[in-house]
Amino acid sequence: MVRVTPLILAVALFMEQMDSTVIATSLPAIAADIGTEPISLKLALTAYFVALAIFIPISGWMADRFGAKNIFRLAIFVFMLGSLACSFSYSLETFVASRFFQGIGSSMMTPVGRLLLVRSTPRNELVSAMAWLTVPALLGPVTGPLIGGFLTTYLSWHWIFWINIPIGIAGILLAGRYLKVIDARNPRPIDVVGFILAAVCFSGTIFGLSVISLPALPIVYGYLTVAVGVVSGILYLMHARRTKYPLLDPALFRHKLFRSSMIGGSIFRVGVGAVPFLLPLMLQLGFGLNPFQSGAITFVSAIGAIMSKFLAEQVYARFGFPRVLGFAAFFGGILIAAQGFFTQGTPAAVMMGVLLAGGILRSIFFTGSNAIGYADIDNEEASQATAINAVAQQLSIAFGVAVAGAIIEISSRAHGGGLTLIDFQVAFFVVGALSAIAGIVYFRLPRDAGSDVSGHKPAVIAKE
Repeated sequence: MVRVTPLILAVALFMEQMDSTVIATSLPAIAADIGTEPISLKLALTAYFVALAIFIPISGWMADRFGAKNIFRLAIFVFMLGSLACSFSYSLETFVASRFFQGIGSSMMTPVGRLLLVRSTPRNELVSAMAWLTVPALLGPVTGPLIGGFLTTYLSWHWIFWINIPIGIAGILLAGRYLKVIDARNPRPIDVVGFILAAVCFSGTIFGLSVISLPALPIVYGYLTVAVGVVSGILYLMHARRTKYPLLDPALFRHKLFRSSMIGGSIFRVGVGAVPFLLPLMLQLGFGLNPFQSGAITFVSAIGAIMSKFLAEQVYARFGFPRVLGFAAFFGGILIAAQGFFTQGTPAAVMMGVLLAGGILRSIFFTGSNAIGYADIDNEEASQATAINAVAQQLSIAFGVAVAGAIIEISSRAHGGGLTLIDFQVAFFVVGALSAIAGIVYFRLPRDAGSDVSGHKPAVIAKE
């Protein structure tokens, strides 16, 4: 069960993660087919992220109210319908609406899938289960550009959405047959005011960051919506302290390991979220590669993710969470920054070696970071924890793309020309440094933190 359950859940995570990156490769072809400009079509990316921001906070309540397994299967079905709608879109408006609908399904798949895993897995097996769950999910972002580039170049952009259908059907059938999870129900009342405030907070912040990084609209709208999101977030925190059943309970941050996981994971994910935005652009605009060639290079980090599966459980059992997470974050950030040294003359083997090592460290990090976050969380709080974790992931990724986009913009204006290689190099250095800082969060933890989950037994110094 430690392998079957996470692999079934990873079907949905793979589909969601791949879809979010595959579309970026195909934007020019889709725009040409439906009669619009690629920059305008980036509104579809924003609509998807806004849907995630609105509905992720309610995923925990939905799972507790109607059953996590039921919501998980329903979410896959909604995602499939959204994929079909995208493939049949004929205008900018229909495509944006279809992506928003697809995002509703995606908003439930990831947090509810992780909730099912936490509830069905003993804590001492959680690292292994998270490894099996994390690897397929990490394959999505790196295989997305490769698959998207191939399908768009040699078949049709419609195929990037049609391939979700057989994957989704398999996920629904496998979940119904093999997921043996105690579907506990907790019919607590829904926090309507909290839902509205959280929706405005997270959607405003993500929409604003998306506009700032990918300006399909005047950039002033981005700053305004971020400001509205921040104000709504402050109002939500004030509301959550006064209500008995808050939608997302900030009291969970009283748990030290959960708090460290959220803070450290979010900081590290800033750099990780920026790489899928920066690297394909640098390879295509800076080095002149086509989408398929670019995807063939970035794909190697997926191999690193697979290799890490065979290392994670043993490494955490041997050295414990704090040291492994600290070193993985620090050196993972260094390897992100190292991509800023790539030039047109850099051998492909060298680039692939850096990406391979980065994929290993990134996968080891997320396996451990996700596991330690639940070390001091009980099953009754798990639904809240998974929703908060999912929101934090989306915000940090959006922030990473926004930071990378802002750095490129500032750098290009500084030298008064169009995009050059130096602009990408500066961006890689900055986001890599940010990711490396995450290591400090974990180095500050006691060496035996989360040892009941990792299986690590710290050495005891004998006293004379």
